[in-house]
Amino acid sequence: MQIDPMQSVLAQMRSLTAQAAARPADAVGGNAAAALGATAATQQADFAATLKSALDDVSGQLQQANALQQQFVSGTSDVSLSDVMLASQKASLSFQAVLQVRNKLVSAYQDIMNIQA
Repeated sequence: MQIDPMQSVLAQMRSLTAQAAARPADAVGGNAAAALGATAATQQADFAATLKSALDDVSGQLQQANALQQQFVSGTSDVSLSDVMLASQKASLSFQAVLQVRNKLVSAYQDIMNIQA
């Protein structure tokens, strides 16, 4: 049983920050515009992969919480109420975080569209 799910979330955020800080620059010489374009394409792919991975993790947490709830309701003896509540709260926090990221992305997109207009 995980006592503090926020510690897990914080540890994941710290590891992602460390990975982002450790990533070397991709421009090694040659045509600067081509290197910049390749870097932008790599960053776009990395962002898309990171976003998909985060969404998959949240989806998995939601499914796990639902499964634990079903097991608890059906009377499975190895599932305690505290396990169900922790899984539900962890899934809820993860979903709220993804929702906030989505809101920020939509806001940034609208700001960019307003600049171009």
